[in-house]
Amino acid sequence: MKRILIALDYDSSAQIVAEKGFTLAKSMNAEVTLLHVLREVTYYSSIEYSPIIGYDASDNAATLWENISLDDLKKAAHNFLLRSKQHLGDDSLATMLKEGDVSDAIFEAVHELKSDIIVMGMYSRKGLDKLLMGSVAEKVLHHSHIPVFIIPLKEHTP
Repeated sequence: MKRILIALDYDSSAQIVAEKGFTLAKSMNAEVTLLHVLREVTYYSSIEYSPIIGYDASDNAATLWENISLDDLKKAAHNFLLRSKQHLGDDSLATMLKEGDVSDAIFEAVHELKSDIIVMGMYSRKGLDKLLMGSVAEKVLHHSHIPVFIIPLKEHTP
């Protein structure tokens, strides 16, 4: 296995996923690509959405999210991936930004990069929340033709 794709979202647990995926890659002497998938702009401007890592959850941030554009999202996502790469301390890491359905975008990236393994986090949701939200990790796990390394994460609570 020479190519590892690490899928990161904006949750604070992304750092844990990146670290564990990077440790796995180093142990296998594999190339790493950090991936983030942008959803539609309305997803980020909803009240339920937690702001991007690095932004203050102040009243000013609420104004930012109401007026956010796709270009703003792309810039923030590139900065997020750059900060993730810097956190891991390896400038040779590749980054990739995709748009759309998260699981579909992960599979597109796997195909484009000829990845050998996918690393991603999975939250333990229960009941109606699980039924309504589904799980990107579960979809990837069930439809992947390559190994998927799942990092179990606890649901983030404010």
